[in-house]
Amino acid sequence: MGIEQLTINTIRVLSADAIQRANSGHPGLPLGAAPMAYTLWGKVMNHNPKKPKWVNRDRFILSAGHGSAMLYSLLHLFDYGLSMEDLKNFRQFESKTPGHPEYGHTTGVEVTTGPLGQGISNAVGMAMAEAHLAAHFNREDANIIDHYTYVIAGDGDMMEGIGYEATSLAGTLGLGKLIVLYDSNSITIEGKTDLAFREDVAKRFKAQGWEVLEVEDGNDIDDIYEKIQMAKKNLSQPSLIKITTEIGYGSPSKQGKNSAHGEPLGVEDLKGMKKFFGWTEEDFVVPKEVREHMARLVAQGEEKYQDWNNRYEEYKKRYPELAREFEDWMNLKLPSEYIESDEFWGFDKDLSTREASGVLINRLSAKVPNLFGGSADLAPSNKTMMNDREDFSKENYKGSNIRFGIREHAMAAILNGLSLHGGVRPYGGTFFVFSDYMKPSMRLSALMNLPVTYVLTHDSIGVGEDGPTHQPVEQLAMLRAIPNFVIFRPADARETAAGWYTALTRENGPTGLALTRQGLPLLEGTGKDALKGGYVVKREKDKLDMILIGTGSELQLAYEASKVLEEKGIGVRVVSMPSWQLFEEQSKEYREEVLPRNVHKRLAVEAGSSLGWHKYVGIDGRIISMDSFGASGPAKELFKKFGFTVENVVEEALKLL
Repeated sequence: MGIEQLTINTIRVLSADAIQRANSGHPGLPLGAAPMAYTLWGKVMNHNPKKPKWVNRDRFILSAGHGSAMLYSLLHLFDYGLSMEDLKNFRQFESKTPGHPEYGHTTGVEVTTGPLGQGISNAVGMAMAEAHLAAHFNREDANIIDHYTYVIAGDGDMMEGIGYEATSLAGTLGLGKLIVLYDSNSITIEGKTDLAFREDVAKRFKAQGWEVLEVEDGNDIDDIYEKIQMAKKNLSQPSLIKITTEIGYGSPSKQGKNSAHGEPLGVEDLKGMKKFFGWTEEDFVVPKEVREHMARLVAQGEEKYQDWNNRYEEYKKRYPELAREFEDWMNLKLPSEYIESDEFWGFDKDLSTREASGVLINRLSAKVPNLFGGSADLAPSNKTMMNDREDFSKENYKGSNIRFGIREHAMAAILNGLSLHGGVRPYGGTFFVFSDYMKPSMRLSALMNLPVTYVLTHDSIGVGEDGPTHQPVEQLAMLRAIPNFVIFRPADARETAAGWYTALTRENGPTGLALTRQGLPLLEGTGKDALKGGYVVKREKDKLDMILIGTGSELQLAYEASKVLEEKGIGVRVVSMPSWQLFEEQSKEYREEVLPRNVHKRLAVEAGSSLGWHKYVGIDGRIISMDSFGASGPAKELFKKFGFTVENVVEEALKLL
């Protein structure tokens, strides 16, 4: 048996052993896909385990994340820091080898995968980032960004709609350095794929503008290698390599069956598989020859890195200013003085918060060169266009305005891929109600601690005539429920600046900006204190009888209502709370100062679901909210109909007293 085949079998057996030890996992993919994985990692990819964050490394995404045991076996053999003990602790609490790959948890894992369709969509974002950076920084005599993005995807990735959206955009953009290895084993959890999936995937990808290549035998590493090399030469199209494999290859009773997908092989079947591969029955064995072979491959990776590093040192001598800019981009350097300046924060007229966001995006465009984003075909409505920048397109990768098309699902996942790649500051816009389409990816932004910015406009029944299909009600509550996700609903232009400031300076998680369609007045007292998530915008004069709390477009109602109540001799404090999450991050003393616990008379006003507000208004408090769907009609009429008026705020406040 040759050394390459021995190494492939090592990957297979280590994976099966880990799954059996855990009595949990998916052995089918590692057994079938190990040859393509080895070919990629051992014969094609440029990567250096000693420098796992090397900026010009090839990226690898296991979109079929249920096959994580295979990825962990690769990381162990390539010396990325996973020990044999880590493999033995597969799927155990606090191990480095969780059930699905987790970015930031295990060195060498480029992206958190598991929800199918996400990884292949993230990969599109990574390839877009590579193309954009290369266009900006490479010169004819110096290519410092020149790497590929590789994916192993399965039938489930092909079925999920998000992947379809993303690959459609990839074809439109001609992302020639994106190469997907399609592990076509025709099996899913329930059985043969033809139970629910009979389309010609190759024709679909061709129709989307992809190059499609095929490997009939998933064990033929020479053919796999040849097809990858062919794909690498096609720089005008992304490539899909359809590789026909057998799930659970080598398993006496589960090869080719759905039982290989979601359960361990079992003790006897594992013995039979090891016999099939001519393996010892001992668990977790790596032959000495394989260790020596892997050491040679790791050394080759180090040589590739050193070669690039030498080229980069020469680049710094030839293009010192460009090199400094490149490092600023990769470090996500911020113009700190500017975002603290009066110019950034300054507004002198009433605007909708979506318009204010558009002003801020264009202010930032002049100061943050790696700002990179766009909208899901709603830029005129979302105000997400950078007016001084060109479009990112197949013809112009240097452009910064991304036209995502009507693809909210994929847009959010692509934003994650852009962030994961590094070097750019991604943002994406759509109507707030369509955050429903984006939620799975937003959740993963938060799980991966990615500083992605979501511009979510038309944030309430203020949408008006488009009606309840386009009027968000429960979306604020939904996003507030995601751990590590900051949703920020500003009340005016100055608070919108606070929202963008938060998004720019937040390094360990995403930020969503919920913005109005309708114009809002600049309110006295708003400003930088909004960065605390909740603050007093109007203090009581003599005594404190009650607190009015508002967010977004409803803060002005609380503000005006407080004036009416004061005329009646009632002491009223008005609190703006654009972000619950940021408010909860403040000290207990600060929160007590803003919302004294001995003041039980509290009224919250927000044109969204009441869910969660009871934490802030208490048992004795009241909430003016939207706990029904909206309706079609002019916004002013709808606000009156659903009780979002100064008169109704006053009436509800008086009921409290």
